[in-house]
Parts: sequence; C-alpha cells; structure tokens
Amino acid sequence: MLSLDDLRKNASAIKAGVAKKKFSCDIDGFLAVDSKRRECIAHFEALRYEQNSANDRVSSLEKGSSEFVSVIAELKDLSLKVKNIEAKIREIEGEWRSLYLSIPNVPHESVPIGRTENDNIPILTWEPPSGISKLAMPHYDIPWFSSAIDFPRGVKVTGAGFPFYIGDMARLVRSLLTFFLDEAKNNGYTEFLCPILVNPASATATGQLPDKEGMMYHDAQDDLYCIPTAEVPVTNFFRDEVFSESDLPILRCGYTPCFRREAGSWGRDVRGLNRLHQFDKVELVKWVHPDESFKELENLRADAERILQKLEISYRVLSICTGDIGFAHSKQYDLEVWAGGQKRWLEVSSCSNFTDFQARRAGTKFRSNADGKVRNVHTLNGSGLAVPRVLAAILENNLQEDLSVSVPTVLRPYVGMEFLKF
Repeated sequence: MLSLDDLRKNASAIKAGVAKKKFSCDIDGFLAVDSKRRECIAHFEALRYEQNSANDRVSSLEKGSSEFVSVIAELKDLSLKVKNIEAKIREIEGEWRSLYLSIPNVPHESVPIGRTENDNIPILTWEPPSGISKLAMPHYDIPWFSSAIDFPRGVKVTGAGFPFYIGDMARLVRSLLTFFLDEAKNNGYTEFLCPILVNPASATATGQLPDKEGMMYHDAQDDLYCIPTAEVPVTNFFRDEVFSESDLPILRCGYTPCFRREAGSWGRDVRGLNRLHQFDKVELVKWVHPDESFKELENLRADAERILQKLEISYRVLSICTGDIGFAHSKQYDLEVWAGGQKRWLEVSSCSNFTDFQARRAGTKFRSNADGKVRNVHTLNGSGLAVPRVLAAILENNLQEDLSVSVPTVLRPYVGMEFLKF
C-alpha cells in the first residue's frame, strides 16, 4: 500500500500516476472516508480523556454525595458515547481498509507510458552463437510430444492445463529446476522450501488480494489459497519483522509448483506448454535498502538473463509499460524466449521492483544504523525461471533430424546425456 502521509499530502500527483495504470480505484472516496475516520478517532480520544478525568474526580468524592452522583451519571453518559463512537469507527474502518487496499502502486518515472502489452518496449535481444535448429517445429506438433508430456491423461485425472511429464521428460524438468536453484545459490540467494498454500493475510501483503481473487484457486473451508508463485510465501516469511540495516540486502529463492486459474485467457494461443494451470518455477526475492532498489532490480534481471544465456536460448527483455504493469509493481521487466517452431516470443520471467508497497502491507521494516529510526524496506522479485516455456523453447530450438533433442551443454551433467530421444 502507499504511504498514508503521501496520499493525504500529494493526492493529485498520486492520482496522476495511478491513472497511467489499468486498475480502477477511488482515491477521492478514500480520502473522504479517511477524513471521517480521523474525525471519529479524534472524537474517541477526546471522550476517553473526559472519561479518564471523570474517573479521577469520582475517586476523590464521598460516595452518595450529590457531586458523586452527578459524576457517576456523567460517566454513564460518556461510556455510552464511547461505545457508539467505537462502533462507528469499526464501521468506517472496514470501508477505509477496502478502499485503501484497492489503490495500486504508482509506476516509477522511468516506466514507459502505454495502454496495452503492445506498448511494451523491447530494450535488449540476445541470441546464442549456436543459433536455432532449422528443423524447429511447434513443440506440441513434434510426433512424440504426447507420449512425453501427456495432456489427455492430465485432463482425465484433474482437468485441462495439468499435464503429466513422463520418463526422460520428467528428468529434464527436474534437471532444469535443480539448475535454476544452483544458479540462484551461486548468485547469493538462500534456498527456501516453502508452503504452497497461504492465508488471506499473506496474499494481501504481496498484492494478490484484493486484485487477483479470480486468478487463484481457493479452499473456502479453510480459507487458504494455492499460491500463484513462490513470491507469496517467501515474501511473507519476514512479515511483521524488523531487520537491522546491516542485514540488507537479503536474498532468498524458492522452488514451488504454481497454480493459476488463468480465467479469461482461453481465447489466446494456449496450446501445449504455453499456458498451464499448474507449472513449476523458481522465484528470486530480495529485501533491500530503499536507496538501492532500482540498482538491485537491474542485478535481479541480470541474474535471470544469465540463466537463459547459459541455456543458449534466444531471448529479449521488455520494459513493461504503465498500462500493462502489475498492481503492486513500480517497475517491471519481462524476459521472453524465442520459440523457433511457433515463431513467437514466450514470457518466462518477470523481474519487478515493488518499492515499499508490499513491505508496508506486510509490516516488514529495517532499523537505520544512522539514527535508529524504523523504515520500510523495498521488496523485489523475479522468476528464475518458470519451466514450461523454457522447456518449450528447448524442445523446439534444439530439435534434431532424428527428432531427438540436443540437451543444452550446461544441463548435460544434470540430465546425464547429450541427446534426449522419445
């Protein structure tokens, strides 16, 4: 969430920034409710002061005296007024919080202005020396595809978008995940193995709620959500905690399966591995000093890029425009790999700086070495990486004449073979 002080003092600038994003919110409505809330709280505090003063007076009076009886009557009246104003505050508090949580983060000044994904700006393209197989075809059209990644049986067992990976294909997926985690460790990230179900407080802290209810699988009985990304449990690990400034930056990573309903996305090209309801991903998360967060974003992006370079996969980096950037995001880069068979770009990572937006929701702070004051940290995260589309690019770009797949050199020690035949 944004700073209350900023919202009260710089509402015009914040409204102008938020208007560049795709999310609707009522900042004027929030400020009106905020003003009522502050008035009620001030009234409550004044009544409590009167109540305490009356209690002090009555303790020194003779019981049964006319003044004692008068003060007791005053206390009863004050008690009723306090209860009424408390009830009013509780009523206002719900509306206040709902409006407050609906306000998205403001995009950084360096974010390109735009309305849709078509306005995202490519800022870098990288191609491997080895190039792309001239035999590349869409991975879902490779003759052996359905015997190595079984979608029909996934539909039988669960539903669309929940495939089985079989034999050496499962080995390749596992190898990719181990490689991703090893790379994260080499870059200074400490590995977490974390829960894949979270409570509403966790989803609210990272900005999934109240923005993405329709995108998450929800168990109503226990009020728990299947995570859409490891960002949610990993970021909440330090919820309501205070670091020492000397602890920063803190780097963590986590592998999890991820679950996304992808509501409303089925009109797009979603064949094969392009869009799944369950997929595997390694997430990179940082807690950093506010003065360092945009430099750390570039470092985070570089960590994700190096993985693609080592896998020898063509990719590009997009600077995401204001109309396509996420709810909690201040600045966002997307990394897309080139799928040579489909002849299209596929997103495999988003690297984002949330500034203090998530930290303010999560209550994650640090204590300054200079003056001992407590401040909000800045949080960042990025995929390092998501498996399905990386896998799709490997299968398409490395396809051989005999329909085997050349394993990227860096993965061969993990897979234990140079070519995969299915």
